[in-house]
Amino acid sequence: MSRADATPPPAAPSAPGTPPVQRLKANSVGLVGVVFMAVATAAPITAMTGNLPIAVGFGNGTGAPAGYLFATLVLTVFAVGYVAMAKRITAAGAFYGYISHGLGRIAGMASGMLAVLAYIVFEASIVGVFSYFAKTTVHDQLGVDLPWIVYAAAMLAVTAVLAHFDINLTAKALGVMLVAEIAVLFAVATAVLIAGGGPDGIPVEPVNPKNAFTGTSAGLGLFFAFWSWVGFESTAMYGEESRDPKRVIPRATLVSVVGVGLFYIYVSWMTIAGNGLAESVKLSASASPLDLFFAPTHQFIGAWAVDAFQWLLLTGSFACGMAFHQCAARYLYAIGREGFLHPALGRTHPRHGSPYLSSVVQTVIATGLVAGFWLTGQDPYLHLYTLLAILGTMAILIVQTLCSFAVIGYFRKNHPEDRHWFRTFTAPLLGGIGMTAVVVLLVLNMQTAAGAAAGSLFFKLIPWIVGAVFFGGLGLGLWLRYKAPERYEIIGRIVLEDAAERTDEITPATPATPSDPSAATV
Repeated sequence: MSRADATPPPAAPSAPGTPPVQRLKANSVGLVGVVFMAVATAAPITAMTGNLPIAVGFGNGTGAPAGYLFATLVLTVFAVGYVAMAKRITAAGAFYGYISHGLGRIAGMASGMLAVLAYIVFEASIVGVFSYFAKTTVHDQLGVDLPWIVYAAAMLAVTAVLAHFDINLTAKALGVMLVAEIAVLFAVATAVLIAGGGPDGIPVEPVNPKNAFTGTSAGLGLFFAFWSWVGFESTAMYGEESRDPKRVIPRATLVSVVGVGLFYIYVSWMTIAGNGLAESVKLSASASPLDLFFAPTHQFIGAWAVDAFQWLLLTGSFACGMAFHQCAARYLYAIGREGFLHPALGRTHPRHGSPYLSSVVQTVIATGLVAGFWLTGQDPYLHLYTLLAILGTMAILIVQTLCSFAVIGYFRKNHPEDRHWFRTFTAPLLGGIGMTAVVVLLVLNMQTAAGAAAGSLFFKLIPWIVGAVFFGGLGLGLWLRYKAPERYEIIGRIVLEDAAERTDEITPATPATPSDPSAATV
């Protein structure tokens, strides 16, 4: 019987004083499944329709495709160091484990808390944009007008059910939705290309690299370009559930970064070409920015494709929210199985091998956030989606920046045979500098990105929330170091046996048997 079909094995042995480790179900997903999960969090159709009009209308204008080109280069450099770490450490807590090993346990705890915050709020944020699209599309095409909270509740419920089972089920569902949304965007872009473009033909200005830094606000345009990738790093979270994680995760990460980047460049370029340069800016800054996509879809394919496009906005945003739910559940699980927050979070389902209790907690938190915005009369798009997306993006960008420098720190102290002037030093250094610049772009353009929600109290609290969580994590790490050293030693150290780091700091009480290479240890 294959491991994919077998009941997950019992808790793996752990060092004295550590909690019993219940493993996620191994061999549940392959390269394609991991790529689907990662690309779904990036949500191509949501990223394009939500971010490109802002970049074109108020950012770097028709140079937006060049902005995506620049972001692709920076994130590819970041990914080089990221995958170098992924080949050595396999853990559901990805950033949490990486930074703990590279920059120390205290920084790891703070980063883990920030990552948990980010992925928790991302699901609620996407529920907001899904509800907005659902309410609009159902009303326009079916004549049914329901409150947005009905659609939000439905999405939360379906996501909770799917997340209860083996990750393979979610990967299959996401695969269908992802292929559909990519197909419609690709079809429209290719139709424009075959037709020779719109009134300006196929202009090359949009992909001229220097135009990434022009326009009304190049910083805003570049920030939205980078925002479009949030979630690609989630590949590493599925290492414990993937087949041959040392090969699958690095490949999935690079495929996700480069593949999504090339797709964004192509679609944004052809969208601008289909409308024409001047008309693209005009439509993007209008009261109906989605016409930037709907107009060429109608012209080059037909009215039926516009209707299909609207429905795919729903499935695309749903897939994105479901993928972020899986990310949040795995971070809660990773920290819970080390005995932090609550040990029950570290339990896996006896049959499906899923982090089912962490998934329930994530559903409860996301439901509470959505209900809070609804009860206070907030708009699902302007407030729920926008504000929580900015909060989560600020948190995850800080974690990504720290992760780049963690790669340098890790390989400086470990595995001299793997040290390389580019892969383990120059690339992560440049990636860290690039990610720092993106954080600065976010801070400088937060108010513009928030739009109508910039005057809300929640918007003003965003930097304070991020700071409180990060410094709270630092404080917790310091407290554990001096008051509970045995627990401090565990931080970020539960990884798969085939990637466990053997140091003098901690040694497993019972080594994993060679016959079970997926056994967890600390």
